[in-house]
Amino acid sequence: MGEETGNTQLLHLVFGGELKSLSGTEFRDLDALDIVGIYGDYKSAETAWKAKAQQTVDNAHMRYFIVHLHRLLDPAATGGAKQD
Repeated sequence: MGEETGNTQLLHLVFGGELKSLSGTEFRDLDALDIVGIYGDYKSAETAWKAKAQQTVDNAHMRYFIVHLHRLLDPAATGGAKQD
């Protein structure tokens, strides 16, 4: 997860689990979600996401996602909705 490099820290969450349907994003078992980790930049998160996705390629219902936590933590700074 790394050292400070002088770049702005943009937190990303990588997680996944088995979906109920191939056409949706509802998980079969929330207790079985795989929280891969939180990363300080998108490139690190993408590397972790890609590795987990490749490990589970034989299960068509297994999906991993990257969530841009920095957008949730400070939506005004990233062009999102303003906080009141």
